[in-house]
Amino acid sequence: MLRRLTDYFLVNADQYSDDEIALIDDVFVRLVETIEESARALLAIRLAPLSKAPPKILHILASDNAIEVSSPILIQSERLDDASLIDCAKTKSQEHLLAISLRHTLAEEVTDVLVERGDPQVVLSTAKNRGAKFSNKGFAILVKRSDGDDRLATCVGGRPDIPERLFHELLETASATVRAKLEAERPAARQDIHRVVSDVTGRLRTEATAQTPEYAAARVLVTSLDRAGQLNAAKLDALAKADRFEEIVSALSLMSGMPIDFVERAIDDADAESLLVLCKATGLSWETTRSIFTLSGRKHPRSTAEMDQCLTAFQLLKQPTAKQILGFRRTRGPSATVRKM
Repeated sequence: MLRRLTDYFLVNADQYSDDEIALIDDVFVRLVETIEESARALLAIRLAPLSKAPPKILHILASDNAIEVSSPILIQSERLDDASLIDCAKTKSQEHLLAISLRHTLAEEVTDVLVERGDPQVVLSTAKNRGAKFSNKGFAILVKRSDGDDRLATCVGGRPDIPERLFHELLETASATVRAKLEAERPAARQDIHRVVSDVTGRLRTEATAQTPEYAAARVLVTSLDRAGQLNAAKLDALAKADRFEEIVSALSLMSGMPIDFVERAIDDADAESLLVLCKATGLSWETTRSIFTLSGRKHPRSTAEMDQCLTAFQLLKQPTAKQILGFRRTRGPSATVRKM
């Protein structure tokens, strides 16, 4: 009887009205309760491709615990609504979730459940689906689950619809292999990838530097001076003349709001521009700046003529301009360079 009803429906499906389809749907529902799994699976295979398949029986077949029955509907049926998909995704097995992930298109509400509840195979399959749409929440879960999973990270990072902020977050924990693959797949993102890598490297270096006993002690001293209102040009001048490198770095970092590694590089850099910008933006006089340059002279001694050039550049540089340069550098991260003056 079920086979005959199915044949009859398939032949005339496009000609039935909604009321007629609803009547046939009720008959299907009654009959399917009494048939074995193999017959239900055959029915699912035959109904899944139909654009006007009866909705009630589709929901019942999609929710069947036997994956052989449910998978044709979950994968193929365009008639199955999102509510039924979400219900299956929340309550059924990982095999059911995997079948849903293979659909031609997936709405955000469905993928939210798949990436949160699915196992690694389901999540990867969902991320690979170019017809799947993801909410910000869904992408955030994908990025989190990509940590330590190179295949998933490459897939998620390669999606053109991933929000920029979450793309950068993914890059921060991605392996060098993943970054190389993403750079090859997304040439337009090459600059962002390099910048994030530099940010991570710089942050790790800053954290490592800040944890040394010398910098820990220097930070305590500088913070105490600042709270007491004694962190001024005269104190910096005295620290520089006493060759207190860590204290000077910590002080300039605190006063400028720049990372310790940036300040350290500015002092040790053979190019004087970063240090000149830093000192001018902080409001230091040339006398104090010149004292700080004596610390830089440990690695890069400067002649009288070179110091005269530094003085000229320092005098020409306006403090608002210097602050603007540092602000740009602070926003862009470690990969941004101080522009030529």
